Amino acid sequence: MRKLGLIGGMSWISTRDYYERINRLVQKRVAPMAGPPMLIESLDYLQIYQAKQVEDWDAVATILIDSARRLEGAGAEGLVIAANAMHKVYDRIGEAVSIPVLHIADSVGRAMQEANCKSAALLGTRYVMTESFYRQRLVAHGVDLLPPQPEDVEMVDGIIYKELMLGRVTRDAERAIKTMITMKEKEGAEAIVLACAELELVVDTDANVLPVFDSTTIHCKEIADWILE
Repeated sequence: MRKLGLIGGMSWISTRDYYERINRLVQKRVAPMAGPPMLIESLDYLQIYQAKQVEDWDAVATILIDSARRLEGAGAEGLVIAANAMHKVYDRIGEAVSIPVLHIADSVGRAMQEANCKSAALLGTRYVMTESFYRQRLVAHGVDLLPPQPEDVEMVDGIIYKELMLGRVTRDAERAIKTMITMKEKEGAEAIVLACAELELVVDTDANVLPVFDSTTIHCKEIADWILE
């Protein structure tokens, strides 16, 4: 099996999910006692969060590049960024190392193309929902994305940063997201892209009016494929 390097800590919840899912997928395909070789660096998210607050993406890129280089130096044959929003600096990380970095939005785009999904609403942090670095990757796979509504962006971003990343899960958040998903169907969406690992804490991916493409689940499946190639 190939050795994976995982840049984590953004948040610990997503890092835990990646580790568990990748292991379960590999065990299912190889053997019950099998374990994929992985190197994990869990970063101090406070440093990244503070840099994001002042839009200092150079500082964010430096933190992730240093991590990527350490993982490559330790023997990783490929890298994963265990956070959707941090793919904003994906290109700079890819240029800084000589090993592949598996992009989460490309994984999602391929899954949606295979499912022949042509229209979707994108849910995640403010950066993911409004900026081009993530949206363009999905559009490149033939997916037409609904334009983000400012009130939706504020609500979802707030739930992520003020509740879910702190480990708080409330019924109010569950109801708010479910209501929004129902509205997206009325606006013409054929599916929902769940582009934040923490959102799965308040979204039942199997019990909504629209099919849900969960980015973490999809990414982990492609990562397992890569490990086992």
